[in-house]
Amino acid sequence: MLYIVSTPIGNLKDISLRALEVLKSVDLIACEDTRHSLKFLSAYDIKKPLVSYHKFNERAESERLIDLLRDGKDIALISDAGTPLISDPGNVLTKLLVENSLPFTVIPGACAFAPALILSGLDTARFCFLGFLPEKQSQRINFLEKYKNIDVTLIFYSAPHDVLKDIDTIHSVFGDRRAVAVREITKLYEEAIPFNLANGLPKEPRGEFVLVVEGANDLDKFSDISVEDHIKMYIDSGLDKKEALKKVAKERGVSKSDLYKLTLNDR
Repeated sequence: MLYIVSTPIGNLKDISLRALEVLKSVDLIACEDTRHSLKFLSAYDIKKPLVSYHKFNERAESERLIDLLRDGKDIALISDAGTPLISDPGNVLTKLLVENSLPFTVIPGACAFAPALILSGLDTARFCFLGFLPEKQSQRINFLEKYKNIDVTLIFYSAPHDVLKDIDTIHSVFGDRRAVAVREITKLYEEAIPFNLANGLPKEPRGEFVLVVEGANDLDKFSDISVEDHIKMYIDSGLDKKEALKKVAKERGVSKSDLYKLTLNDR
């Protein structure tokens, strides 16, 4: 059996009894950085063979782990912090496990984006986790354009050296919105920093960040089309002109009479 085990993201006490039980029972532990994981495992007196499993050797190491599973070995997969596969290596392995009809399970636990969302104070009813932005600027912009107009809270991971660039790029695509930068989650200096995208982060970036950004409102959704095209969109969909005007007025936050005057002037 392969066990995908969540580990603490900061406070070492954020580990489940079941996770410790599994880590003590397996034959082998695959981890991103063996030196980093050794500190955590040593804190709980867990002494097991460790193998390095990271994004640069993920394909080759996944094949090797599958061979070990077929030989009857129990293996735990952990990341440096949090839940494997969530912006961390592991997806290649689970795909191969499914393809080969081999069993695996998850030992749930810490994951940075969930507490960050709660600490942000923004809407938690619906949200979208987007992980790290792509490296190339053109890819970053194209990626963000896909999510520009959805009206749910958006969550990003951001490394210390990228956070200012990430905020600037998000602002260039989304325009000004409320946002919260959350850092040091579960640690002594845990902090949630509210700011507007247009103003940027008010503090020097230190540590790993989770950026939580409010979703689009109706004005954001229709900022790229003219009022005339907006009205025509609804008329073409089958609404009469009166209903189309009413709907567009509500979505743009203007009065129906103003829209009516505009359409008269266009005749």
